Amino acid sequence: MDELFAIGRFARLSGLSVGALRHYDELDLLRPAQVDASTGYRSYRRGQLGRARAIRRMRDLELPIETIRSFLDEDDPERRRALVVAHFDRVQARTWRLQRILHVLSEMTRTSRTQPAKETEPMAVEPPIPAEIDPATQRRLAADLFNRTWELLELTDRTPLQDDEMIHAAHASRYHWGQVGEPANLARGEWQCSRVYAVLRHAEPALWHARRCLAICEDHGLADWDIAASQEAMARASLVAGDEAAAREWLGRARASCATITDEEDRRIIESDLETLGLD
Repeated sequence: MDELFAIGRFARLSGLSVGALRHYDELDLLRPAQVDASTGYRSYRRGQLGRARAIRRMRDLELPIETIRSFLDEDDPERRRALVVAHFDRVQARTWRLQRILHVLSEMTRTSRTQPAKETEPMAVEPPIPAEIDPATQRRLAADLFNRTWELLELTDRTPLQDDEMIHAAHASRYHWGQVGEPANLARGEWQCSRVYAVLRHAEPALWHARRCLAICEDHGLADWDIAASQEAMARASLVAGDEAAAREWLGRARASCATITDEEDRRIIESDLETLGLD
């Protein structure tokens, strides 16, 4: 038989408080199995523990009640995933706002520690202009955003919001490399921007960033992996633009450059990328 638990024991087993269980009963999110007509005591079945624990986990992640209800009542995995993605986007946007606030507050507290205000000095209406981001932070942001862009590129079922995030992350990574990076970092940032637009089938920006990648390589004498990657980007962007003749020409150049790559693993990566063009 499906064992019945008093509300106190069910609360301990599920990790929810008694008050929360009563609240979820009122919201029709988690109804008790039985309610004593004379005392009003609630009892729950063992089989309800899974739903209760799921509610607790999702509340820990700050999912709204209505989102939790829809998630638990939804059978379609893709619709469930869409609910989580929407919450992820909300949390990420809030995180970015809080990071900006923390940065401004940090600068305000640093200013107050180094330049204490006089008692008669009026409080500034506007916060001080934030200081420039230090080079170490710039490098970390550039690398993290580059890696995040790769994660999104590898998804086969991105949402429109994730497509937007992928574009912005690639550009943000390139911006931060532009502040502290070497020419190779700049070229790779342009290459990634071109790949993002090629994947999204936006020919004009894919070509623009591929040309920038190639120009940086040529201007700074970058060879080996970087020049081959820039030519691969030109081939891919040309193909997206519908110019197969140009794509084949750049494919030939990229293959010739692959022969000069000293690291075998790097060479295999470029050759694998070239195979995905489907021009053979």
